[in-house]
Amino acid sequence: MSTAVWVLIYLAVSLTCKWILSWDGADYIKGWKSIFFFNGTPEDWNTEQLRAMALFTWIGFTILFIIG
Repeated sequence: MSTAVWVLIYLAVSLTCKWILSWDGADYIKGWKSIFFFNGTPEDWNTEQLRAMALFTWIGFTILFIIG
């Protein structure tokens, strides 16, 4: 994978996580729409759980981005 594609993927993930954490994205995707963002059964998660999952995803992907 080229560096440009890797950076674009990281930017897309970062923007999505920032939207969920800071710009009321968690309220928007709460319920069945959260299935498209997280694996498992997140449709019964509340807003704080969705924000926590987005934060953990962002931290994990940042570590992978730095290593990769």
